[in-house]
Amino acid sequence: MITPPSPTARDAARDRLAGLAIPAGALGRLGEVAVWWSSVRGETTPAPPSHVRAVVFAGDHGVASHGVSAYPAAITGAMVRAFVSGVAGVSVLARQHDVTLRVLDLGVDGDFPDLDPALGEFKVRRGTEPIHLADAMTADETRRAIDAGRRIAEQEIAAGADLLIGGDMGIGNTTPAVALIAAALGLPADEVVGRGTGIDDAGLALKTDVVATALERAGDRVSDPVELLTAIGSPDLAAHAAFIAAAAEAGVPVLLDGVISVAAATVAERLSPGATAWMAAGHRSTEKAQWRALEALGLSPLVDVDMRLGEGSGAVAAVPLLRSAALLLSQMALLDELM
Repeated sequence: MITPPSPTARDAARDRLAGLAIPAGALGRLGEVAVWWSSVRGETTPAPPSHVRAVVFAGDHGVASHGVSAYPAAITGAMVRAFVSGVAGVSVLARQHDVTLRVLDLGVDGDFPDLDPALGEFKVRRGTEPIHLADAMTADETRRAIDAGRRIAEQEIAAGADLLIGGDMGIGNTTPAVALIAAALGLPADEVVGRGTGIDDAGLALKTDVVATALERAGDRVSDPVELLTAIGSPDLAAHAAFIAAAAEAGVPVLLDGVISVAAATVAERLSPGATAWMAAGHRSTEKAQWRALEALGLSPLVDVDMRLGEGSGAVAAVPLLRSAALLLSQMALLDELM
């Protein structure tokens, strides 16, 4: 059961924003997100987020061997090591913006015996089945992944998070992600499929066919979020969706990233109706499925700089703007104080 953010704090924040010594609407999206932050924190002028925690959900996808990605599946494991070593893109941004970063292997097609075993604490399976040919995973695996996502959220909240971010790593993961968005929004494949890692026209056509076939194969099962995840999701996407849903249920806000994160958010809303009120959009990616999903969720991104890295990087890059918005609302003078 989702308790909505505080309407009292929201209305008081709107009143304060309207009374600032600035022209009406001059803060643009910063003003809007400042009001959202006040509502989710239950205060008119809350402190900016100071304990931001990001989790990268890693996993491989069976469709990667079917021509839907410009990169080989082996990159997934290599990038997991980059996160652990602190040299991935989101690692750099997290250090810059004081964000605690954690990477977890939910479904990488490989193991990491030389790394901390905590990396694979919630691992469900190695890779998935190709979603256009078979269910991505079993019903039991889906339930395990959802349970893992909820427990991960609980751990991050217990560690003091006042804002959560979900990131992703997995070659081929935009294919199931856009399939989830298409299923949730009732859209055909050609309205959601993008170039992902940078595939050419032939790859784009193939990827569109894979998504269309996957949606047709799943049929009416897509009306149920758990069945949907089983048919065309993955352990990392299922855990990511449950992570967002559990955060909303606990009253902890989530800053969304790109198309993978937003796909997880669309499923989270179906797992826990009302969860969207606890979400803000960090950035607008170059994937059209993300744009369509954000529109359906009623969310407007803070940042639009043509990013498509994933990893949670766009959301982490937006953290300073959210902090700035909170400070502007709380520390700027009111017009009547200057008169």
